[in-house]
Amino acid sequence: MNPLFNMANKVHPGEPSSSSSVSYFSSNQETFTIWMKSLILNGKGCTVFDSNGRIVFRVDNYNCKSRDVFLMDCKGEILFAILKKKKFRLLRFWEGHRSKNTDQLNPKGPGFQVSKRFGISRGHSACEVVEVGVNKNQCLCYNIERCTRSSPWKIADKFGRPIAEIKRKQLTSGVLLGDDVLTMVVEPFIDHSLIMGLFVVYSLINCRM
Repeated sequence: MNPLFNMANKVHPGEPSSSSSVSYFSSNQETFTIWMKSLILNGKGCTVFDSNGRIVFRVDNYNCKSRDVFLMDCKGEILFAILKKKKFRLLRFWEGHRSKNTDQLNPKGPGFQVSKRFGISRGHSACEVVEVGVNKNQCLCYNIERCTRSSPWKIADKFGRPIAEIKRKQLTSGVLLGDDVLTMVVEPFIDHSLIMGLFVVYSLINCRM
């Protein structure tokens, strides 16, 4: 039996938080498990667990034809509305609009934008690189990189320093789980919800969600 099914049976999504506001920052490196399955029957999406087996993020796509996807917390409250845009006939990009509640998106505009460009890495297949701008006034930029299908993909800052890595989950015994079970490691003082938003966009670009 898939160990993620056992994990899903142990979590309590409706469990009240110890604080009215949830922080998605940590002073320590954090590890998450991403299960590329929605908890909704016949839905598309993913479910994200922390190191204690609690659900922290969800994506439940009820309408597979929809251009909009929502990243939610464990209670189903929207953290980011991810919208697919079209600037020119062939140029497409994605916007992540941060939301403080389910009724109103941030009126200041998107929290991040993602566009796709192609390059060829020496000795490898084509690299997929996603450029991200977070808050245009701050000019924060990240790259999402993956050189081969079997290699982990990383999110790095503009100086090339890695801030998150995602790869197939491996048990302590050395056994690799299926390609729908991933491990995400996020470096300290990085917004976990932002990293998840970028992961969702990358999955949409690669038709994995």
